[in-house]
Amino acid sequence: MGDFLGSQAVVCLLGLLSAFMFALGLVLQQRGTLDTTAAEGDLRFLRQILRKRVWFFGVLALVCGFLLQAAALDHGTLALVQSLQALSVVFALPLGARLSRQRIGRRAIVGASVTVAGIVLLVAVGQPRGGISHPGARTWSVWAAVIATLMAAVVLVAWRRRGGVAAALFAAGAGLGFAFEAAVTKLLVTSLGNGLAAVFLSWPLYVLIVASLAGFALQQVALKTGCLAPATAALNSATLAMSVALGVAIYQESLGPGPGRLVAALLGLAVAVAGVVTLASCRSTPAGSAARQGVGPGRKVR
Repeated sequence: MGDFLGSQAVVCLLGLLSAFMFALGLVLQQRGTLDTTAAEGDLRFLRQILRKRVWFFGVLALVCGFLLQAAALDHGTLALVQSLQALSVVFALPLGARLSRQRIGRRAIVGASVTVAGIVLLVAVGQPRGGISHPGARTWSVWAAVIATLMAAVVLVAWRRRGGVAAALFAAGAGLGFAFEAAVTKLLVTSLGNGLAAVFLSWPLYVLIVASLAGFALQQVALKTGCLAPATAALNSATLAMSVALGVAIYQESLGPGPGRLVAALLGLAVAVAGVVTLASCRSTPAGSAARQGVGPGRKVR
């Protein structure tokens, strides 16, 4: 029992550190995308960000976050690790206020608090437990098709929108890709014991690359809107919900021993999603537009 609790503590620590690094990378990358001259919806900004130093610092932070996430997935369940990842929204808001001049209102603070409460309930009471280590190929192919279809549908709708709505939709598509990436990462780290040659010759590595690039591109488009709160909230909401679903469907993970704990775990998940949805509904002035609208350091945009 003591070994289990110690292992869970390590997973939680790695998950929290990973969430912080992902939040830092997200905010730094947003600063880079907003420094580009291309307009919102103009994909030429994807080329322009390559010349932004702050954007590359964001990439380095994301890489650190991914390595910490992989270490956590090697010891913990997909549902547990990805639940902790949702806390990056809590880290991102104050970092955004500090580094990219986002204005965080009372509603955002309430949403972040509700998110934390939901995650604590899900992790502490639900205690996600692992199932199988190597799911079958048929299961992977079915869920890959589901994720790809959902991402395509979200992008088609998002392309006709602007501002916070577009940010939330593009970020939700990115979240779906990142959830599948995390599921594949968990499979990939279990095969590291067979040597690097086996890793490069196996399909998970290449599926991981495709899912990462797709999620990454949609994340950059969401950040280009300048609306950090909706983008971060939708990203974490979609990643959390889909990761829990993939943990149960692919890895046969369980939430809580007994019906009482299962209900509490599902309640925690619902509360966490409600928190990020509250954050997504916050009205925010995009970073970079505040100055154009005459918003000074002493004013707060709700």
